[in-house]
Amino acid sequence: MSKSFVTGLFKTRTAAEAAVDAIIKRGYTRDDISVLMSDATKNKEFAVQTRSHAADGLGVGGAIGGTIGAVLLAIVAVSSITIPGGFMVGGPIAAALVGAGAGGATGGLIGLLVGTGIPEHRARVYDTGVRGGGILLGVEAKTEEEVDKLETLLEDIGAEYVRVE
Repeated sequence: MSKSFVTGLFKTRTAAEAAVDAIIKRGYTRDDISVLMSDATKNKEFAVQTRSHAADGLGVGGAIGGTIGAVLLAIVAVSSITIPGGFMVGGPIAAALVGAGAGGATGGLIGLLVGTGIPEHRARVYDTGVRGGGILLGVEAKTEEEVDKLETLLEDIGAEYVRVE
């Protein structure tokens, strides 16, 4: 069985944080979740926290008593890289890019998304949404049964353009 990558675009940080919290409650870890956003969104939404030492503590185990947003902040603060075009990528996708070397990120966001198996037309939709201030989340379903549950979870929390690849 090949695993499926479930993605959804959130218009607000609050909705993205709620989704991350719900995904973790399903038994996933922050290391299972990929986050993509523009540098402008990162600077706007996370500027205060990432300049403090709060983010440092979140990187150690991510054990901040279930505080909504703590894990999203940890992904942004600890495991992120910047790709051409002014985008921040955190989570497993970022780790894959680091493993591939800097050349793996030269295609910008659309190239990155297509490289993860997302069709180009959907990647363009996500690119537009992220450039407009949205936050794209992705998680690899552990089982086929989890795919539908993750899709429903993301949609119920407010994700747009939920997609399974």
